[in-house]
Amino acid sequence: MPNIKSAIKRVKVNEKKSLRNRMIKSKVKSAIKKFETEVAANAANAGEQYSVTTSAIDKAVNKGIMHKKTASRKKARLAKQLVKAAQ
Repeated sequence: MPNIKSAIKRVKVNEKKSLRNRMIKSKVKSAIKKFETEVAANAANAGEQYSVTTSAIDKAVNKGIMHKKTASRKKARLAKQLVKAAQ
């Protein structure tokens, strides 16, 4: 544990930020899994879940948790799954 007051504050702030980052990453992963189960079940509701999932990914990008190109790659792969399931 640090002795300096500013270092103590940095530890607290870093804990809060890492907690927030983990929460948002978890939401993205949950949304992706939910989308994949929808695609496996039926393609009718998968369209709605796709928009929810892409929205979660975009929020992660806006908060700086995920890189823009990583998000683009994930969304492209999800769209590919959606098209494949619709056929």
